[in-house]
Amino acid sequence: MASPPFFCAFLLFLLVARLPGGAPDLAADGVALLSFRAAVGRSVLPWNTSLSPCSWRGVACDSGRVTALRLPGASLIGSIPSGTVGNLSNLRNLSLRYNHLSGDPPSDIFALPELRNVYLQQNQFSGRISTVLSSVRNLVRLNLAGNQFYGEIPPALDHLTQLRLLYLESNQLNGSLPSLVPPNLTLFNVSLNQLSGSIPLPLRRFPVTAFLSTGLCDEPLPPCSAEIAPSPPTDRGPSGGGDGNDRDGSNNLSGGAIAGIVVGSAGFVAFLLVLFIVYRRIRKRATNPPVKQREAISAVPEQERGIGGGESSTPSATPTPPAALPAPKKLVFFGAAAGATTFELEDLLRASAEVLGKGTFGTSYKAVLEMGITVAVKRLGYVTLTAKDFRQKAELIGAMNHPNLLPLRAYYYSKDEKLLLYDYMPMGSLSVLLHGDRGSARTPLRWDTRTAIALDAARCIEYLHSTEPSSFSHGNITSSNILLSESYEARVSDHGLSLLAAPSATIERVIGYRAPEITDPSRVSQKADVYSFGVLLMELLTGRPPAQANLDGDGVDLPMWVRSVVQEERTAEVFDPDLLGQQNAEQEMVQLLQLAVDCAAQHPEERPSMVEVVARIEQSRSSSRDHSTTEFEFPG
Repeated sequence: MASPPFFCAFLLFLLVARLPGGAPDLAADGVALLSFRAAVGRSVLPWNTSLSPCSWRGVACDSGRVTALRLPGASLIGSIPSGTVGNLSNLRNLSLRYNHLSGDPPSDIFALPELRNVYLQQNQFSGRISTVLSSVRNLVRLNLAGNQFYGEIPPALDHLTQLRLLYLESNQLNGSLPSLVPPNLTLFNVSLNQLSGSIPLPLRRFPVTAFLSTGLCDEPLPPCSAEIAPSPPTDRGPSGGGDGNDRDGSNNLSGGAIAGIVVGSAGFVAFLLVLFIVYRRIRKRATNPPVKQREAISAVPEQERGIGGGESSTPSATPTPPAALPAPKKLVFFGAAAGATTFELEDLLRASAEVLGKGTFGTSYKAVLEMGITVAVKRLGYVTLTAKDFRQKAELIGAMNHPNLLPLRAYYYSKDEKLLLYDYMPMGSLSVLLHGDRGSARTPLRWDTRTAIALDAARCIEYLHSTEPSSFSHGNITSSNILLSESYEARVSDHGLSLLAAPSATIERVIGYRAPEITDPSRVSQKADVYSFGVLLMELLTGRPPAQANLDGDGVDLPMWVRSVVQEERTAEVFDPDLLGQQNAEQEMVQLLQLAVDCAAQHPEERPSMVEVVARIEQSRSSSRDHSTTEFEFPG
């Protein structure tokens, strides 16, 4: 029997539908939403039934109908019944990511004719990926990552001709990979599943990170074995286990066959070894660079007057002598760069270089190659890992993929040098834009730009906290490590470097961001990341650098100062003078100030998670954002 509040709300909507000038369609949407709340969010969705559903948290309307339901990280729990979300006939955008929803998503959701974007990642949904998806011809983005879906990927997904994004990673999908060829598909990931067999030709254009930790083979992964055919796909069900019918040994190879395979493999390996030795000798004679190209990067004079390229220094205006990296071995590329490599280590040896700055984990350089390519090279210091451990950890970092993450493109490891290659970001860092030249010709950052940067960075950190291992943290969140594209989109850099190198003597430059419980800079946590992000938010709001965060040493203890001003009810004094007079920004600024204070709480258990942080920033911006394009900003 329905509870009294729900029953009253139901009668209210029926009454509205019967009134002259009423909105029966919106009333029906309201009833569907209240049924949804009763099933999965009764205690966490404070919807006021005396107001229009269009004013409810996470609900957006257009032309008097509900067109979007966005409740990421809202602590929803349970199964979604049929006849709830599936009754929102004008729904275009559905985002229920990072909740505790379970069961099989009702098929009526995917029968909605206007549906464009579906974000259900990081829940506990299970069951098969329904073939009913093929009927949603206008679907543009579908993210089901981080759930418990099992069975085969239906070939019917190929009928989604408008599909641009398909993320299915971290599930229990098995069988072979269908030859998906939606003409507009540009973002695709099926990693961390139980798939097997050859990657179909139309999908080989995607980077290796789209297929990691599966049983798949062929480009961009290693080729399939020619000797042993892949086993037929098995539907293992949600537990991922087999049925045990192959234990009678009838499929075992004979001793003679095994011996033949061993002897043949040994001969083949010996043949490859000989070819490799001959190749190395020829290559050494042909490509040994002149001595003057091997000057060590350490000999390049460093100029540290500001911040740029994600470090705590301004790029040198004078090009350095040709960069001299170690004796030529090999650059190891990741992702899309691995399949489209346009330069080798020898090209990097001949590149002109200039110092970008010295940061927590080493020194960065801007390298301009002869063919016109510009890259950022970080030379790590204090690395004690073996080659094998370094490779494994670098591969973990290289596999991380998010629109707001500065990707690791390649690395180089030798006994004396450890280098990391990234995209070069000509706009520099957020720190430069906030605290650089403050002369009359300077153009200050607008409020909407600052909030967009904050949301981009928060989403990226939220993604990092959701990766494996589950305790992964960034460990070095500063405005110097928030780089910007030409359109002012944030790119978080320096992620994962604590796995590769110990902090250098420059660690004191980030004391202003360090959580009070962190006494050992090499031992960080996700809650410490939240504290650092809170300081970053305060930096965006106040325009002030935190203590010792810049080389001039003119920062303040930002959290302490903000708390003291707020406690004295002088909140208006907190905000950057550059933000004064910007229309319709005051309420949002106050909301983000409260979020910053919560993030920078002294005790870790009092700080919100990054999932909550993202949700609160999204909520604070919802009144000023174009609802029709909100989810397009972040695919997943």
